[in-house]
Amino acid sequence: MPAPAIPAPLRSRLAGLLPDERSAVAAGFLLFFCLFAGYFMLRPVRETMGITGGVQHLQWLFTATFVVMLVAVPIYGAFAARVRRARLVPWLYAAFMAQLAAFAAAFQVGADSVVLARVFYVWVSVYNLFVVSVAWSFLADVCQPGQARRLFGPIAAGASVGGLVGPVMGGLLVRGIGFSGLLLLSAVLLGASLGCVAWLLGWRTRHGAAADGEPDSPARAMGGASWAGLLSVLRSPYLLGISAFVILLATASTFLYFEQARLISEQFPDRVRQAEIFSSIDAVVQALTILVQLGVTGRLAQRFGVRVLLAAIPLAIAVGFVALAVMPIFSVLVIVMIVRRVGEYALVRPGREMLFTVVDAETKYKAKNVIDTAVYRAGDAVSGWAKAGIDALGAGAGPAALVGAVLALVWAGVGISLGKAYSKRLPEDTPDA
Repeated sequence: MPAPAIPAPLRSRLAGLLPDERSAVAAGFLLFFCLFAGYFMLRPVRETMGITGGVQHLQWLFTATFVVMLVAVPIYGAFAARVRRARLVPWLYAAFMAQLAAFAAAFQVGADSVVLARVFYVWVSVYNLFVVSVAWSFLADVCQPGQARRLFGPIAAGASVGGLVGPVMGGLLVRGIGFSGLLLLSAVLLGASLGCVAWLLGWRTRHGAAADGEPDSPARAMGGASWAGLLSVLRSPYLLGISAFVILLATASTFLYFEQARLISEQFPDRVRQAEIFSSIDAVVQALTILVQLGVTGRLAQRFGVRVLLAAIPLAIAVGFVALAVMPIFSVLVIVMIVRRVGEYALVRPGREMLFTVVDAETKYKAKNVIDTAVYRAGDAVSGWAKAGIDALGAGAGPAALVGAVLALVWAGVGISLGKAYSKRLPEDTPDA
């Protein structure tokens, strides 16, 4: 299979890469482009479905998502233990493609069903974490720690370009092809991502990675129990620290998400119009994210290390929450939401994924998946009920914003601590910055 062509906007950013890394970046870029273009066509549909049953019930949807995650994680763990890593991503993505087709058929029959809307909301909330988590596990498996700091920034830009194209396409097409059409198009893009996976596996083999017969080869199954990932998390202070970081990230996101959903449901009652508004917000976020990823992420990681990627946005969000407490208005909320989401995609996510380049394969695929899915959704569920409880006091957005500011400061502290722990795990000949 020929190497994927390098998109023109990336060429200047790739100048600092080694010659044999540029094609890998292009393949990774296209992998995440396909995944995120497909997902971000679904995201406005998901947000619309969440509003369908009433914003006051969102915390129940978050809880249902967490419960489904608790069921899905051991199933995935058993699957990952028995399937060769080279086949894990293709088989998992094929299963999700079939499920997307099934939902497309269901929307043709019962598009106005509240039950279907809630089931789809929960399913997408599970789907998006699994496909993205496994893709990053795969990249962490393919790349060495030193490579990750050079490659993950421009590769993550593929997610942002896809995240920009997806909502734009969704907003333009939703009236013409409906929700079912968007689901089928998303399934096609998910299938297209598998060509990039195959090429990256070949690149790993060609550049001195483990051979098929060696223990670290993707041609081998990982083995172990279905709950091995959870046990690894509970036994490792490093992984528990990452879990705490993810829970605090989810808490900040949930507090802001609930406010966004409430305001949009009040101002835009039409479902299709809601999907268009959500698509517009997503497009703005992704456009800004691309600029940061191509011009800032890699330079920050190489010059200052991972801790800056992990701590800068939590500190900015703490300031944003204080601003919301003083001025709890829609325009301030939108600014804070944009900062949070751009910062997460452009800085926090690449930094978080770099943390897993210094662990073994089982941790990358099993423990990481537990953290990215069950732990993340546990944070969603708990913070969703906490936000609902604060709102029930009837004091407005101010108290929740102040609580969010304190938690964001803790989040920043955990990020700094994780950056230090990551540096200690690096091989002696690999500088942190």
